[in-house]
Amino acid sequence: MADLKLTNIAKTYGGSVDVLRDINLDIKTGELVVFVGPSGCGKSTLLRMIAGLEKITGGELQIGGQVVNDVPPAQRGIAMVFQSYALYPHMTVRDNMAFAMKLAKKPKAEIDAAIANAAKILQLEDYLDRLPKALSGGQRQRVAIGRSIVRDPKVYLFDEPLSNLDAALRVATRIEIAQLKESMPESTMIYVTHDQVEAMTLATRIVVLANKGIAQVGTPLELYERPENEFVAQFIGSPAMNLLAGEITGTGAQTTVALEAGGKVVSAAPSQASDMGLKVNVGIRPEDMVSTDGTDYAFEGKVNFTEALGEVTLLYFDKVGNNDAVIGKLPGIHADLRGTAVRMAAAPEKVQVFHNGQSLYYR
Repeated sequence: MADLKLTNIAKTYGGSVDVLRDINLDIKTGELVVFVGPSGCGKSTLLRMIAGLEKITGGELQIGGQVVNDVPPAQRGIAMVFQSYALYPHMTVRDNMAFAMKLAKKPKAEIDAAIANAAKILQLEDYLDRLPKALSGGQRQRVAIGRSIVRDPKVYLFDEPLSNLDAALRVATRIEIAQLKESMPESTMIYVTHDQVEAMTLATRIVVLANKGIAQVGTPLELYERPENEFVAQFIGSPAMNLLAGEITGTGAQTTVALEAGGKVVSAAPSQASDMGLKVNVGIRPEDMVSTDGTDYAFEGKVNFTEALGEVTLLYFDKVGNNDAVIGKLPGIHADLRGTAVRMAAAPEKVQVFHNGQSLYYR
């Protein structure tokens, strides 16, 4: 397998429309790196540039130490799994998986061994003689992945491979991909998705793309617990992190913020004496909020609507200060809170503080 190194990668259409710029990223052998971001942020375009299906406008792409900007896709040692299965309907599973190797005129014994190995990994041994129409959506996607495995590529690329599956099949196939990665620890994989659950459960590291560049790179836990900016803070997590306007009133190893909504919070984010009076946004995830009867609380609001989801209840508050929407998430069922005033608080280590969109942790 191989490392990838992206240096100042850029993509421009028509010489004037920037899609991506200044993309700098190192991907090590054995990593499963997931690209996430809003629609139109360029994540699939970046994947296609790595595959060689889109021309790189600027910068340098290295695979295994070799610059491949002008290397044809077939010679990059990459296999790609698309949203659609792209299987030949008249060919059996075995023939679909063998097709590329037959074109490359590989010996029959080598083809048979590669198919047997891939079928074992993907649990397709009982389906090798079936046509695609006799398979479920999840099985077809496994065949598409198997077609990549038999080629023994340097890098696997996945472009939203589960987006065509229903919810139950997505969960099952996501688990299968995770198990596949565990069975191939030295394989390097890059995975594009818009699904946060896929990103958080599959990734070694996540690359959040926004505003034509990289907003943050980190492990799933790093992005969730220590977002570098407000965009990542609100993009990672569901429901999105609440942002409450406030002003710093105490500094040091812990920061005290008086909120416009009337409450106050203490955050583990460090600050300096010069930050006193600084206008900030306080970030609190819905799941980190707790109801309190005490005088030390972040805000007090009337619960306008509740959603009882069984294991948790989402609380939607009326407008709190200058914030149009604040959401809380409490364990259990709390439908009886609708229409009542509730005080919410959060532990200091769960409270984020942002100034000009950037976290005080990363000034």
